Amino acid sequence: MMARKKDGQPVTLDPSFRERLGEVLEGDGVNYCYQCGACVGDCPSARFSEDFNPRTIMMQVLYGMEEELIGPDSMIWQCSNCFTCFDRCPQDVKPIEVIIALKNLMTERGLAPDGVVAAAERILETGRSAVVTSHTIRRREELGLPPLAELDTAE
Repeated sequence: MMARKKDGQPVTLDPSFRERLGEVLEGDGVNYCYQCGACVGDCPSARFSEDFNPRTIMMQVLYGMEEELIGPDSMIWQCSNCFTCFDRCPQDVKPIEVIIALKNLMTERGLAPDGVVAAAERILETGRSAVVTSHTIRRREELGLPPLAELDTAE
């Protein structure tokens, strides 16, 4: 049986992508993935999305399916970075590190989702991922929490 893409076209193997990814990951651990599926068992993102599956991502890396992984329709942003796959992998492949590397490659290509870009910019500007509003300040006071400290974003 021949491996096929979603559009029915046969998969063309591209080991050069896997090798380039191995350089980013500082190793060839991805080559040790034997598709056991342990990474999917407790994956919260796979539980709530039919499109997201760390095992499929690892298979696509092994096949060198660069466009599917880091193209405009990539599903990797659905990963919640919970590290469950990291803990469950019997081969110590570290699927989450592969997914983070893929996210970084997409960001370098300008393909990160707008919300991710906005959150990153907010962190750079304010040191916080969430917007602090007057409601946030009032609610903290109501709960008896101390005021939020100013953050040195120059660090």
